[in-house]
Amino acid sequence: MRILLAEDDASQAESIKTWLEMDGYSIDWVERGDHAILAIEQHDYDCILLDRGLPKNSGDEIIEKIQQLKLSCPVIFITARDSISDRVSGLDLGAHDYLVKPFSLEELSARIRSHLRQQQSVHSQQLCFADLCLDPQAKVLTQAGTVVNLTAKEFQILHKLMQRPGHVMTREQLEQSLYAWGDEIESNAIEVFIYQIRKKIGVKMIKTIRGLGYRMHQEPKE
Repeated sequence: MRILLAEDDASQAESIKTWLEMDGYSIDWVERGDHAILAIEQHDYDCILLDRGLPKNSGDEIIEKIQQLKLSCPVIFITARDSISDRVSGLDLGAHDYLVKPFSLEELSARIRSHLRQQQSVHSQQLCFADLCLDPQAKVLTQAGTVVNLTAKEFQILHKLMQRPGHVMTREQLEQSLYAWGDEIESNAIEVFIYQIRKKIGVKMIKTIRGLGYRMHQEPKE
């Protein structure tokens, strides 16, 4: 899961980033509103944590941009603006939640989990391709009715591929779904994950499109 954190208080941002990384999330951190807008235009996020008082572009302007882009990921305002009118205006702008500073990191984690569960329930239908069936909510893959054990990153890659089985996913697109900015990525990391997945589901289920990337592949019936 990849989260964008837009917060100009470096100390607080570092605390949030460290905490959420221990929860298993990949965190992209920006300190300015214009950088947040660039990030959401260029990357897909599972959740956005947004301070209202950012320099360059305010949190309010960013959430308007999120709505223009028709992004469906949950947006949580994290802000010192604590009046009832501030909370109401923030939620009316389109935020899914509103946390007033200072807040508990445990509570932040719980609210993120809650919104991600709600988001997943909307898209909880199983993805099926050939004899594969992937349940995004239960994080379970079966092949011909038998459970296939995947690591978290293997599951994320296969989920990405099965969401659009007729389309080619580039290595860069797959990397973006797994890693945050600054993460060390081995040059052949995606190739290694694809190799491991193929060992578990069959070498012909994922096809390499030379020079482009990967897509799901089903052998024609004889």
